[in-house]
Amino acid sequence: MPAPRVSFEFFPPKTLDASFRLWETVHMLAPLKPEFVSVTYGAGGTTRKLTHDAVTTIGKEFGLKVAAHLTCVDATKAETLEIAQNYAKAGVNDIVALRGDPPKGQGGFTPHPEGFADSVALIEALRGAGDFTLRVGAYPEPHPDAADSAADITWLKRKFEAGADSAITQFFFEVETFLRFRDAAEKAGIDASKITPGIMPIENWSGIRRFALAAGTSVPAWLDDAYGKAARDGREDLLSTALCTEMCDTLRNEGVEALHFYTLNRPALTRDVCFALGVTPEVALQNVA
Repeated sequence: MPAPRVSFEFFPPKTLDASFRLWETVHMLAPLKPEFVSVTYGAGGTTRKLTHDAVTTIGKEFGLKVAAHLTCVDATKAETLEIAQNYAKAGVNDIVALRGDPPKGQGGFTPHPEGFADSVALIEALRGAGDFTLRVGAYPEPHPDAADSAADITWLKRKFEAGADSAITQFFFEVETFLRFRDAAEKAGIDASKITPGIMPIENWSGIRRFALAAGTSVPAWLDDAYGKAARDGREDLLSTALCTEMCDTLRNEGVEALHFYTLNRPALTRDVCFALGVTPEVALQNVA
């Protein structure tokens, strides 16, 4: 079985130490020749300039295809499209188009009075504004603002109809969660090959667990048990590598050809999983050749 195509998500640094960590992450993962890498926005668009700087620098210094996150939060339509055009001028034509999370303390999402009301409106505008490759979010489990899983499928279909090229899912802990979602999407008329599973290597279980609950991701009891036992034995890293590798390998056996890793700017576990899947600098270079 050929090695999967991979892509990686980074976040922009806010401090000097975080900057060193980002560049260490890119240095470690760039030799794996990812299909693309993406750089996030902070909640409420708080890292807009930092995202722009990271996107342009990574593309220029490492020769990677970079997808910039762009959201509807706290900006007018004109401001948002200007950001997209500035990316295009810098040679960045891949956009991850999202509604975005509201600023802390705001509660639910409230559109800017002169901004885009939702991700579909943003996608439609970007499709008409230039020759962008548009990637969007997908949710194998109900989005916190969605009524149910069926609503998420309907919304994803609208995103593709608006001009999205592909989708990256929220992370999940059990393969069946993704497979059920993929089947439902296909039944709704969505090309399942355009949906890439988002993979979260578990660097720190307690932190990822809190993040998952806030994002509406189900936390299986067996994972709590497994990490409780691993912590007592000092084997959390070994467990994380084994679990993530097994999940990715099962997805490959189920016909998944591409994987998107949420690195949290901590590259070692992602690199080790990629190596276990056959994605190595040597293999990647041979594939390119």
